[in-house]
Formats: sequence, structure tokens, C-alpha cells
Amino acid sequence: MKAAILHEFGRSLTFEEVAQPQPESGDVLINVEACGVCHSDVHVADGDWPQLAKVVKKPLILGHEICGRVVKKGATVRNLQLGDLVGLPWLHWSCGECEFCREGNENLCTRQKITGVTVDGGYAEFVAAPASHAIKIPAGLSSLQAAPLLCAGVTVYRALKRANISPGQRVAIFGLGGLGHIAVQIARAFGAEVIAIDISEAKLTLAQSLGAAHTFDAASSDVAKTIRKMGGAHVALVASAAKEAYEKAFQSLRPSGTLLVVGLPASDICFAPILMSAREVHIQASAVGTRQDLREVLLMAAEGKVRCETVARPLTQVNEVINELRRGQITGRAVLTRQSS
Repeated sequence: MKAAILHEFGRSLTFEEVAQPQPESGDVLINVEACGVCHSDVHVADGDWPQLAKVVKKPLILGHEICGRVVKKGATVRNLQLGDLVGLPWLHWSCGECEFCREGNENLCTRQKITGVTVDGGYAEFVAAPASHAIKIPAGLSSLQAAPLLCAGVTVYRALKRANISPGQRVAIFGLGGLGHIAVQIARAFGAEVIAIDISEAKLTLAQSLGAAHTFDAASSDVAKTIRKMGGAHVALVASAAKEAYEKAFQSLRPSGTLLVVGLPASDICFAPILMSAREVHIQASAVGTRQDLREVLLMAAEGKVRCETVARPLTQVNEVINELRRGQITGRAVLTRQSS
């Protein structure tokens, strides 16, 4: 099969003919129809995260927003049938036995395998995966629409769900790319008054069309001061990888507000302890999501509450897509397909 391969950090992916994976007894073989390109793929390809770089498989097939059809299954697989449309997310496998799995936090599993990081992912024609972790896509959702929900969607969904948002609360979304434009819709579905912040006019226009009550250009105004004048954000979700976005988000919070850490800068972020203490700020991170989180956000999409702004690009253009993502030139989510559509 054809696949885009990462051999060394910081190098372009190379297209090669490699052996088609074969499913073991509890696995399925998926014919990939669509695979979203996540900013985490860029960080992995560039070796930006030293902690993660230590476990990255090389050579590696990237991609963890995979959607496709089951074309072969192992002898013990009962939950899936040939022809089923399934999604394969970041969480490739979890043990089900460790403390975190038993607590319902399988996304923190101490033995987890990560799609497109520790095992091969979806920048290829086929991928093999445990049937237990391949999630059936609800009827009515296409591969193109479902793929970005397998990481971008479930990540912001889990973060906002755990923030326990009440109707009418102000939720500020910093960064309106692949994750942020989905976060706007989920926050709206939770009844929030959404404030959308970016430096791209096109992304601000998209956020407004998706239900944001207020949009602000972070490059041309003091957005933190403006939001504080509105009463401050009850919740500020950062879906950007820019440190400046975190600084503005922190400053925009009302006392007792919650900062949701979703976007991942390559360098550390830091806030003044006196301000954290004096305002009783909550800082809460979110690590992708569980299979149950994923089922819930897929159902929201099937019900029409969430839609992804997608651009289909052929797999052969993956290096161009990654470079465009580095430059912040993609609105919504780029999704790799066999052919563009």
C-alpha cells in the first residue's frame, strides 16, 4: 500500500510502497477514506515535544483522525462487521485495568498506545486497529465530516464538558482553527454566550456564522480588557498553540473563572501565582477524550448540533498541508482523502 512516512524529525514525509498491515485476532483492517491533519501531527513531525519524541515510532505513518470502512476482521471480533464505517482516534488502545481506566479516564491510561505516534496511523491506504477502540460512525455522517471529530472534536468536547458550563455563562474561545471552530459550536450547544478571538478575519467570520455572539481581532484590540468590561469570561478555552493566546485568555477571566488548556505551545506557559490566588483562577487541562466522550460528540454531529468546516486534500499533498498548517493558513480542518473533492 502507499503511505506517507516520517523518517526523521523536521524532514518532509516521503511517499513509499509499504506492506499492508494484517489484523490480529481482535483487530480490524480499515480502508482509510479520510484522515484529518491535526496540529499535533506537525508537532510530532517536528519533534517539538521532547517527552513525546522519546516514544515516537520511527519510521512512522502519522495521522490520528481516521475514518474508513472495515474490510477485514480478526477471528474474535464481534462488535463490527465488514463494511462498517468506523473512526480510529488518538487513543489507539487502553488496557482497561490500570487505575485511570478503572476510574473512567482511559485517555490517561498508563499503558496506552497512540495512533500515529507509537503505532502507525492513517496517512496511508489501510490501517489496522483493535476492534475495541474503532468507533462506529453514526448514520448520516460522512467520513469527511466525522474525521475531524476524532481528535479536534472530542478534545474540545471533553474540555468544555468537564468545565460544567451553565446556560448564559460567557465562554471565550481563543484560536478558531480546527479545534476552535468546533468549540464555538459545542459551547453554544451548552447554552453559553460565546466570545471568539483570533487574528484572522476569515476565521472570525466563520465563528460568527457558527453562533459566536462576539468576535474580536486579537491583533487590533486589547481583547482581555474588553472581555473584562463585559464581566470577564467564566471559561476561556485556548485552542491556539501561541503563548500570547494563553496570556490574553488568563487576563480575560473573571474571578473564579476557568482556563482550559487545549492548544499546546512548543514552550512552557506561566502565570503569576499572586493573580491565580487572588482571583481563585482554575486551570484545567484536557487530554483528548475517552471512547464515551467520542460517542457523545459524534452523536451531537449526527443530530446537526456540530459541523466541521473541512477542506478535502489528496494524500499526495500532505507536506503542503502540513506547511500551510504551520503558517496558520487553514480555516477549519484539512482532511486527507484518496482524491480531493
